[in-house]
Amino acid sequence: MRASHESGFSLIELMVVVAIIGILASIALPSYNEHQRKTRRAAGEACLVAMAQRLERVYTTDLSYAGAPAIGTLTQACEPDTLNFYTFSLATAAKTYTLSAVPKGPQAGDSCGTLTLNQAGTKTPSTSGCW
Repeated sequence: MRASHESGFSLIELMVVVAIIGILASIALPSYNEHQRKTRRAAGEACLVAMAQRLERVYTTDLSYAGAPAIGTLTQACEPDTLNFYTFSLATAAKTYTLSAVPKGPQAGDSCGTLTLNQAGTKTPSTSGCW
């Protein structure tokens, strides 16, 4: 008599593989999402710095920030995709300004929250890893 050999996977083996994939995904997905947030945050920071440079050029010529371009004009220096993840605002006076980037959409869960930069170069939040 010949012994028959069955090939393929048993249901238990398949369930073990599915469980392993589930565990790996539950570890990898949050890490991937955090990496995306950091990348978007870096783009938001770069946008704030580019707008600050534009404001400094205005101050150099006018000796005042009061005549600064509108925020819509300033954000033209930013990557277009950045505007999908941050809402930018500007508050100016003659000798001061404050630029803000408020996270929105998928970026809203960012642990750093609102990013700000002023004429003195003060960046908030000052938490390690946010700037």
